[in-house]
Amino acid sequence: TNCLTMVWRLFKNLSEEQQRYEKQLIFEHPAFVELCQRLLRDARRMMRGDLVFSLHALVNLGVPQNTLLVQTLVRVCQEKLNQFDNRCISVLATTLSGMDKDKNVNALQAGLQLLVEQRIASIRDIFILHNLMKCMGRDAPVFLKKKLEMAVLKEIDHLTFPNALRMFLALVAMNYCSIPILNACSKKIQEHIHDVPFRQLIVILDACCSLQYRNVKLVSALADYVNSTACIWDKRQIMLFLSACETLAFQPTELMGIFAEKVTEDPEFLNLKNLMIVLRVYSRLNYVPRDQKHLFFETLHSCLNKFLPQISNTELLKAVYSFCILGYLPNHALDTLMQKDSRNELLLSDDLHKEQKEIMLHCVKVCMELDSPSFTKPAFVLTKDSSSLVSLNLRKAREALIELLGDENMFQQNVQLPYKYHIDFEIKMDSDRKKVLPIPATDDHTDSSVHRLALLFVPPSAFCLGSTHPQGKLAMKKRHLNKLGYHVILVLNKKFQEMTNEDAVEFLKGKIYPENPSPPSEVTMQDNN
Repeated sequence: TNCLTMVWRLFKNLSEEQQRYEKQLIFEHPAFVELCQRLLRDARRMMRGDLVFSLHALVNLGVPQNTLLVQTLVRVCQEKLNQFDNRCISVLATTLSGMDKDKNVNALQAGLQLLVEQRIASIRDIFILHNLMKCMGRDAPVFLKKKLEMAVLKEIDHLTFPNALRMFLALVAMNYCSIPILNACSKKIQEHIHDVPFRQLIVILDACCSLQYRNVKLVSALADYVNSTACIWDKRQIMLFLSACETLAFQPTELMGIFAEKVTEDPEFLNLKNLMIVLRVYSRLNYVPRDQKHLFFETLHSCLNKFLPQISNTELLKAVYSFCILGYLPNHALDTLMQKDSRNELLLSDDLHKEQKEIMLHCVKVCMELDSPSFTKPAFVLTKDSSSLVSLNLRKAREALIELLGDENMFQQNVQLPYKYHIDFEIKMDSDRKKVLPIPATDDHTDSSVHRLALLFVPPSAFCLGSTHPQGKLAMKKRHLNKLGYHVILVLNKKFQEMTNEDAVEFLKGKIYPENPSPPSEVTMQDNN
């Protein structure tokens, strides 16, 4: 056992290339063969600690799982399971988490799960609990996940920084979002933020995404740390960090500005894969640098043009779509895309993502029209009341509008606009925005005297995490409604639903009747930022 464990400790510190070479030498060495034979012969006479550590070393050295040696050790572990102490259980749990499922492994895992249920109250070591959580995995019954959670919370005051990082991964392995444990881990990580290796920063963000854990303080602290140390990271590392932030819909504004400068100064690192990541991140998070907007777009556009000869149809559509979300029309790439569309090369009949591509292509075509410099605000926008029924989450808004305006004829609901746009409520006012006009009566007013308001009640997921900054799709819709002559009012529906009826009426009154009304102006990305 000591020999195998030492071999494993030396082996795991080697590079991947060295490991491949050394592994072959180890397996071909006569002493290793003799050692395995002796281990096979003496397996049932071994001490419990020697047994689990030998199995752990063999599995991690890459000895095939279907060999007689590994299967024998697994079966002996089943036989001696009740004799294992907590440390042996922890090592065995770690070993099993790295093994493929088979008949003997499944049986041992089931037995280990029963033993953990019996012993869990006596386990005080957070490191052991972490290993057990990782081993039990997402298939563990909910009651066992709860027991493990309670055991960890009893010892949470003894949580160390390394264990905080491990606990994140253990919860991901269990697919269990324990807010109290995650909050404690987040606090510990923030206290030791300068000790977190870069790779672990990405792991933490990925774990938050997997567990749907939205801790704005934690993510902001990680972003501030990377921002303050940006000079020591290369462009690829910052790009990967921003990509991880994008999965959480979190916009690290300062860091995105710094990275945009790095891109415009040295775009050579942007291969096609990196370019697609940058476009996806900046378009979804709706960020364009204030001072170098045109240069940033031109740099990315130039990079895209280089890849046009070899880019796939899907990637071309995604790239152009991202540009359009940001309000920029990459003319050369657009021409190429429209040529492919005219030849029906973009939407294949057997494409699994055909519906998604159709939506993206529709958005591109709408942007080509509405974001074109030659587009002028239409004198009249044809609207259609799609339904008199209001969804449950908009009933409170409808009742508040009736109480505020006095009559349901003072607004339209579920309004369908050209370009497949939809608004929840439309209100028409005089040019000074002091008086709401009844919907049937507005036909008597010329367009210049009618001020149109579009009320959109949107979920928190439409905004960047922890802010009221709209994500790309919502920002594009707001920009386009503005082009059509609407003043857009965005309402966070979740908070609106939490208001009392009186507060809801006062809130809408403040939005509809501003103290200093201003004419609708084009919503720019700088305004959104």
